Amino acid sequence: MIICVAVVGHQNNPLFIQSFTEADDALKLHHIVHCSLDVVDERVNNPKKSGPLLNETFLGLLYPIENYKVYGYLTNTKVKFILVTTDLDVRDADVRNFFRRFHAAYVDAVSNPFHVPGKKITSKTFVERVSTIVKSFGLSSAG
Repeated sequence: MIICVAVVGHQNNPLFIQSFTEADDALKLHHIVHCSLDVVDERVNNPKKSGPLLNETFLGLLYPIENYKVYGYLTNTKVKFILVTTDLDVRDADVRNFFRRFHAAYVDAVSNPFHVPGKKITSKTFVERVSTIVKSFGLSSAG
C-alpha cells in the first residue's frame, strides 16, 4: 500500500506531498522524503557506485526503513518523485509503471498556464489523478 508520494523540485524544495494514511504521521513522512533526497543526490552524483545508467530516470529502491520502502524517480529537469510504500514485496515493474503514470500527471499539472514553475502544485485535478493512480497501484500489486 502506498502511504506517501512527493514531488521535490530541483533545488530540493517540496512541490507536492500527499499522504494516504489515516494516522497523523505527516511529519514522519516529510522526514522520510527529506532523508531520501540524500540518497537520490548520492546516486546521481556517483553513478559508478549505484549501477543505473545516467539516462535512466527510475532510481529504484532508495532504501528500506522500519516497515517502509522508499523508491525514487528523477525527471530530465531534476525534479524528484518519491514513493513510500508499506508493501515489502513490490515488483520494480509495478513501481516503474506507477512513476510513468505519475510523471504524466505531473507534466499535465505543470503545463497549466496558471501554474508558476517552482511553486507548490495546488491543482485539484492533479490531486485527483494522483489518488486514482495510487488506488490502481494497490489493485495491480495485490492481483
